Amino acid sequence: MTDALRGSTVLITGGTGSFGNRVASYVMRFAPAQIRILSRDEKKQWEMRQHYPDFRYLIGDVRDEESISDAVKGADFVFHAAALKQVPSCEMYPAEAVKTNVLGTLNLCTAARSAGVRTVVALSTDKAVKPINAMGISKAMMEKIVSAQNQFENVTTFCSVRYGNVMGSRGSVIPLFVKLIGENRPLPLTHPSMTRFMMTLDQSVDLVIHALTTSKGGEIFVRKAPACTVSTLASVLARKHSPHGQEHPTTDIGIRPGEKMHEVLVNEYEMLRAKEDDDFFVIYPEYVQAPIKTTNEAFGTEYTSENTKRLTDYADVEALLNAMGPTESYI
Repeated sequence: MTDALRGSTVLITGGTGSFGNRVASYVMRFAPAQIRILSRDEKKQWEMRQHYPDFRYLIGDVRDEESISDAVKGADFVFHAAALKQVPSCEMYPAEAVKTNVLGTLNLCTAARSAGVRTVVALSTDKAVKPINAMGISKAMMEKIVSAQNQFENVTTFCSVRYGNVMGSRGSVIPLFVKLIGENRPLPLTHPSMTRFMMTLDQSVDLVIHALTTSKGGEIFVRKAPACTVSTLASVLARKHSPHGQEHPTTDIGIRPGEKMHEVLVNEYEMLRAKEDDDFFVIYPEYVQAPIKTTNEAFGTEYTSENTKRLTDYADVEALLNAMGPTESYI
């Protein structure tokens, strides 16, 4: 399927974000005819254009049916990354999360089917699993909308990918901690036992390419990843960047509204219709009979940042931080 990218037209919604930049640079290797970047932010488009001047940049919004319809015309593949992703913002304005994450996704799916797009891969999040906040609820509905498309006859294959914490992405905790260390300010810790998956941006791109190349329609793809506690992460970053080393000050701020102790990527009901290998879970939709089952865990088993491989050694976490590359700006 990656060979199919050669000479193709690829659209990335929300393409000026961390993921959009990284997947665009990957897709370029296969000499597509055109890479389109759709977003609402002209400043970020200008910044991205300095690195990728040959892309086609479209000012538009997935909320607007006309702009998304124009964006997908002639596209072969779509990576759907446009979303409201900040939990506090979505808690304050849940209706806005619905407009972008739910209705915007529906607009994209409708436009993609009409335009005869070959494959749509939508980006989801652990927060869509057993959601407890507005962002997670809206993303759970996004997944349902995407998966439902393949119940109908059309030429487009729709699927989703789901991942937890992506290291170094814009607005994530690592750039924030590095910024605070540079300003000699305390690192805010929510709870010492809170865990988060540790996945690099390149690994997130690997996940969407895996989905693009293997999807039959309606699946949710999950890439396995190690995890560590936020206190371990703070300690490693302090030792790596602070003149105070591990003595860099921290402050306890408590768990914030809508926040979970552990990230869940596959829940116990999804395990019943999931296929597992060394690197991935594939969760099949309820309307599809899953192939030979390879998850043999007892009912009640989930895949979470608490029960995945745990990183506790400085060297292990530092190796991932080094593989992560430069962080995106927190601001």
